[in-house]
Amino acid sequence: MKFASYFDGTRDGQLVLVSRDLSQAVYPSHIANRLQQVLDDWNYLSPQLQDLSDQLNAGRARHAFAFNAAQCMAPLPRAYQWAHGGGYASHAAVLREALGASADEAADRTPRMVHAAGDALFGARSPMVCRVEAGELDFSAQLVVATGDIAQGSTPERALEGVRLLLLANSAQWRAQGNADAGTAFAPVAVTTDELGEAWHKGRVNLSLQTSWNGRKVGLCDAGADMTHSFGALIAQLAQHRAVRAGTLVGSGTVSSPAVVKAAQKGTQTLRDWPKGYHCIAEKRAMEQLQNGEASTAYLRVGDTVEIDVKGRDGHSLLGAISQEVIAQAV
Repeated sequence: MKFASYFDGTRDGQLVLVSRDLSQAVYPSHIANRLQQVLDDWNYLSPQLQDLSDQLNAGRARHAFAFNAAQCMAPLPRAYQWAHGGGYASHAAVLREALGASADEAADRTPRMVHAAGDALFGARSPMVCRVEAGELDFSAQLVVATGDIAQGSTPERALEGVRLLLLANSAQWRAQGNADAGTAFAPVAVTTDELGEAWHKGRVNLSLQTSWNGRKVGLCDAGADMTHSFGALIAQLAQHRAVRAGTLVGSGTVSSPAVVKAAQKGTQTLRDWPKGYHCIAEKRAMEQLQNGEASTAYLRVGDTVEIDVKGRDGHSLLGAISQEVIAQAV
């Protein structure tokens, strides 16, 4: 199943079911009006919604209409808990090495998660507001899951049973303020993991994630093969000391790929390359620091655009794309 939330003047939006090819939608109002309702009562509501989704995909749903991604809020516009980070050890490692840590010291063996604001999550076309460029505004492309209830102390395997939906996010950061939360935007659609087929395996999404900055592709990573800690491990980490409730969003952290070590060496420094690019500017600057001794890429400026997308095995967008422009804060 694929879900979205349309703007309707409320903070939680109007739930819509979306067809597999993202062309058609239908209001499931006789079943549920808000996505949080579905997550709260998943076992009862999801079979009814599945029947309606099957009708929609077969072209038999009554009152179906053309899906419009521009009308979408975040699929879950407010989350009781929003935590992210730790899924890709290579991301933390390159940042720490750029600050002078050794490769062994930089290794991230335990998921480290950050709690961010979940009271107002943005739609895919919401602008990133830059109050001052000196704040070093950055994008961060990551995959996210929405959970059902997860018991305290759950194992990674048990935690995976509570995954309900997959989402795509851009978690903007103010780097000059110690990675302060600058707001998170989500792709228009959230999907159940069965929509991924074999691409969903052991808590990882084995599909390519693509990030473009000002129309230029800067990152194309295999989100599954390069993921160090699975979503099961991340959820289990979050549930280590307390239960996790339905409607919690758990993000992978910036999708990242490890460096490729080249045979040649420059002095005592091993030459490395990152052929799959980057999904946040901080990581690109760390790469430059390690390669050239200094960072040269600037952070986001007013007028910049960022696009993030995940393609299914059929080559089509799985969740709809995030497409944001950086705008100046109104005075």
